[in-house]
Amino acid sequence: MQPFAFIVHPLTARDFCRKFPFAQNWSDGFIEGIMKYIPPFKVSHITGVVSPHSRTEGWFVGCPLTSRQMTEMPEEYVLKKIIKAGKVAEKSGAKIVGLGAFTSVVGDAGITIAKNLNIAVTSGNSYTVATALEGARQAAKVMGLSMDRANVVILGATGSIGAACAQILSREVRYLTLVARSEAKLEKVATQIFRSTGLAVKVTANTKSALRAADIVIAVTSSVDTLIEPEDLKPGAIVCDVARPRNVSRSVTEARDDVLVIEGGVVEVPGDVKFGLNFGFPQGTAYACMAETMILALEGRIENFTIGRDLTVKQIETIDELAKKHGFKLAGFRSFERALTLAEIATIKKNSAAKAEALKEGIC
Repeated sequence: MQPFAFIVHPLTARDFCRKFPFAQNWSDGFIEGIMKYIPPFKVSHITGVVSPHSRTEGWFVGCPLTSRQMTEMPEEYVLKKIIKAGKVAEKSGAKIVGLGAFTSVVGDAGITIAKNLNIAVTSGNSYTVATALEGARQAAKVMGLSMDRANVVILGATGSIGAACAQILSREVRYLTLVARSEAKLEKVATQIFRSTGLAVKVTANTKSALRAADIVIAVTSSVDTLIEPEDLKPGAIVCDVARPRNVSRSVTEARDDVLVIEGGVVEVPGDVKFGLNFGFPQGTAYACMAETMILALEGRIENFTIGRDLTVKQIETIDELAKKHGFKLAGFRSFERALTLAEIATIKKNSAAKAEALKEGIC
């Protein structure tokens, strides 16, 4: 058996209170101030990960910094703290460690961290891409959208996940728009896509304009702020939000009963898994990035699998095949910590058709 570990951190100061309820009445600023001085620590023991071929166990290791702290504090300080978390994983007996949330974004996306550890490192981004695309495909199917006719928009298309999504989708769709802050970087991605597939994609830094024309949105930015609001989407739009913190405002689902917002990268873990940590998911389910670490441990592939800013289609296809081999699969459709039923999606589809007709007739 090859044990694993996964580094987690609070996305916001409020998440810190999940593990330490006594801090619920403290201000966010006070909590963040304290977290700077808390060393990384073992959060919980993960047991019961059993596939048809092998089994594994592992640990969650906490790195006490919020997403905002990781993006705003000196990079050297943040990297040192993440490496210390990796050392906790080493001492626990892990042979491979996964980088959760913003720990996979800081600096060179895991390369420096891997160089400073004696165990393998992966970001989980390969399986995150595979599951995000599969989720988008399935959502399009139930909403009656054809992928090859839909206008697909990728937010954060110059990041490693976004660029990989774009490369794969360029083989499946006709209309693809890439969105990011740097148009120069977008042009580079667009050129690579044209050379490999012949598809001429649109690029823009105007997020709002791209969203208004989108049938399917895949949101994968590293922004700590929400980017998608209720007024940004057309009736019947599908949004697959892979980003953590989320790119989609919760108000979208509250104000728009005619759009489908799903969480990307949520999977069922084989076996009777016990995480020992409440991260808001039903029992037996996890983020795809967590699952990638487990899959590699189950397969015995103790190697630096997904690190750095470049993802390859081969990596994504490989981890997807290994996931299927070991019994990992999408955990249905979820939106803001709750499962969506097919009946609810049918209602969204019905509402979108009515709204689109009303707009066509000029009623609203």
